[in-house]
Amino acid sequence: MSELVTGEAVALELRPARLPSRALAVLLDLAVAMAVYIAVTVALVAATASLDEAAQIAVSIATFLLVLVGGPIAVETLSHGRSLGKTACGLRVVRDDGGPIRFRHALVRGAIGVVEILMTFGVIACIASLVSARGRRLGDVFAGTLVVRERVPTGHAASVPPPPPWLAGRFSGLDLSAVPDGLWLAVRQYLTRMQQLDPQVGWSMAQRLTADVAARTGTPAPPEVPPAMYLAAVLQERQAREARRVFGPGAAAGGAAGGSGAAGVGDGAAVGAAPGVGGFAPPSAGGRPEEGVSGASGAGAPGVAPVVPSPVPPVVPRDAQQEAQQDAPSAERPATGFAPPA
Repeated sequence: MSELVTGEAVALELRPARLPSRALAVLLDLAVAMAVYIAVTVALVAATASLDEAAQIAVSIATFLLVLVGGPIAVETLSHGRSLGKTACGLRVVRDDGGPIRFRHALVRGAIGVVEILMTFGVIACIASLVSARGRRLGDVFAGTLVVRERVPTGHAASVPPPPPWLAGRFSGLDLSAVPDGLWLAVRQYLTRMQQLDPQVGWSMAQRLTADVAARTGTPAPPEVPPAMYLAAVLQERQAREARRVFGPGAAAGGAAGGSGAAGVGDGAAVGAAPGVGGFAPPSAGGRPEEGVSGASGAGAPGVAPVVPSPVPPVVPRDAQQEAQQDAPSAERPATGFAPPA
């Protein structure tokens, strides 16, 4: 099983697809594409019967390129890696870092697929998939993609812990375009496994990843924010941008509104709480305090209700207690429901 930690709309800990399932998906896609190609060809032959032979050959070549090459590229781009055959087999094409593919990934896969699938009847693709440790063909290698299985049990799936509410939107101005996909993958894998690592190892790894991300963005990490929280916040910002780019501005609006509401309600409480608020508990280096949590709390934090001491019951003299017990009616006397006038 590949140690994939993915991004938007992709389950975690997905297993790479092997040759049998990929071959079945390709056969289904080719069957559909050939059916469409034959139907379009018959229609064009009838429509271009009056043209000369050179024009008919040009139309045939254009039909082949548009249907058998451009069709799969368009389908994978619009469906974010799910063609008809892959959907039927429970497969999906993702980037090496687990995110959804773009047009350039689908274009490289489709262009190389003409040679290794159509022209050689899939022989090159089968050999490359058998040799590759993750079952990738040449198109996947050059495009930086991977075909994974989506239909896997979700009970053992790991999840990336969200950052604390007080860090929501803090890194919205960072330039994340220079951060490579391999570094994002390392950050996601660290965040899902940091509770399983030794505290010292986890702390040093978080510091190294934070320095790498800060060097790529050109902005140093805030010293008051612990490295693990910084990585979680930057990763959440990157995922929000990907969601807005792929699904439109309204896709991340609900999540942003929910996060801002949580931050508004618990600004003071979340800041002053111990690590683990909101499901996030970064490791500490040998009992090292979390500066971002303790340093951000303060007496003037908004949303913190003042502590009201509980009222102390008045001290009643012993003589007064005895007189009150003598004046009270006996518990053995039956109640008549009649209250004598004062």
